[in-house]
This record gives sequence, C-alpha cells and structure tokens, in this order.
Amino acid sequence: MRRTWGIIGITALATTLAACGSPSEQAAGSGDADGLTTIKVGASPVPHAEILEYVQENLAADAGLNIDITEFTDYNQPNAALTQGDIDANYFQTKPFLDEYLAGNKGADLAWVDPVHLEAFGLYADSDDVTSLDDLQDGAEIGVPNDASNMGRALHLLADNDLITLKDGAGSAATEKDIEDNPRDLRIVPVEAAQLPRSLSDVDAAVVNGNYALEADLAEKANVLAQERTEDNPYANGLVVAADRADDADIAKLDELLHSDEVRSFIEEQWKGVVIPVDAD
Repeated sequence: MRRTWGIIGITALATTLAACGSPSEQAAGSGDADGLTTIKVGASPVPHAEILEYVQENLAADAGLNIDITEFTDYNQPNAALTQGDIDANYFQTKPFLDEYLAGNKGADLAWVDPVHLEAFGLYADSDDVTSLDDLQDGAEIGVPNDASNMGRALHLLADNDLITLKDGAGSAATEKDIEDNPRDLRIVPVEAAQLPRSLSDVDAAVVNGNYALEADLAEKANVLAQERTEDNPYANGLVVAADRADDADIAKLDELLHSDEVRSFIEEQWKGVVIPVDAD
C-alpha cells in the first residue's frame, strides 16, 4: 500500500503535487505485477484512512485489490481530485455534502455508492467556565463549519438543543438566514471545518465535525456540551466514485469489504461508539 497526503499546507505542496500526478499517471483500476487491481482512494485521515488501512492490511489482497490511499485534510480537494481522474474513489463526505457539491459544480459527474459509518457532530467548549449548555452566556460566539451542508447540520444540532429555532422547512443546507429565533443572541461564526478545533480558543463553543474532533481528541481535551443524535441520522459518511464507475466490479468489491463483519468489528472496537458502522443502502 502506498499512502500519500493531500493538501496539508504550503510546506506539503510539492509532496501533494507529486502524489496527485497527472490523470494519465493515475489510470483507474491499474493492475499490479502481483495480479492485484489498484484502487486509488482519497480519504480524510481519521477515521476514513484508518478504516481503509485496516481493509488494505487485512482483507484487500484476498479480494484481488490493492488500496492506494491519498489523505486530504480539507473538504475541497477530494471531489476535485475525483472529478479530474486523479483518484478512483473518495471516502470523506456525507450524501447531503455531495449533493451540495454537485449542485454548485455542474461539470462534476460523481455518484454516491453507499454509506459506511457515522460520526456524530458535537458542540465543544475549551473553557473551565463552560461545562454545560447552561453556561453559555447571552451573545456567546459559536463556531460552525462554513460549508453549506455541514453548517446546516451544525445549526440543526443547536436547534435540537433549544439554543436556536429554525424556520419550518429548513433543510440540511440551512444557513443563518434560516434562524427564526435566537433567544440568547448567539453569534454564529463560520469557520473552515478543519480549523474548528483550533478555533475553540477564539470562540465560546464550536460545533465540530466528528472526524476533526477525533483527530484533536476533543472528547478528552475539551468539554462536550451536546452531541448529535445517531438514530435516523442522514449524515453517514460514504464511498463516492465517478458516475461511470458506479457499477464497476472492483468498486463493488471495495464497498463489500467496507461493510464486512471484520470492518464493523474494527470500527466498534477502535472508536467505542464515537464512530458507528452503517449498513449499505
């Protein structure tokens, strides 16, 4: 397995460019000398890449696959890389996020394959003075992801905990304009999702994506004020491919491995309920 890194900052640019290469160098489903078919998958580091690593190390070869993982630490690059043909699949996003991306990028032709796991959003605070929702003062600043689908998800978490009220019909892409009532006069501060853990020192609390909360170990280092419900949650993270590979046999093999009993057990044992395996559609 070759594991490369996506965009992680200026110092990593050369490495990233080398890892991505040109579309001709990244031919989909390329064969290896040992007879395995290589699938290039772009993924967030935690837990997505770790799940893929488990599959690569324990299951892939028996299925005739070699999984080449490229890690991306933001939400902008993986779909662009997939659209450009630099990778064969990505594993980092929810279906609402993909739908929002496709609505804003008409040239992209990507397809949702299946959900794999769920990471609950959480509202965190990094202050001894804020250990519960009741400690949030009027006018408190609340960091939320700045991309449309994740902002909507964060606002619904705030609404579910009676911090705000959203207008009737506010969907997964809700924005600040959909806030109908804000009794505490909370200030909503949009922040790039990957930066939300670092932003805790600058805001009173922040709604953080599950994978970034895991990377920053926020469950141990910050106060958890509220968590997203997991039952009937539409925000599972899943596998995405170019539309013309939606029925590809090798992609189907990878999808099957991601839903195997072995992967389910790995997720449950590794993350103890913070990451939850999800059945295929």
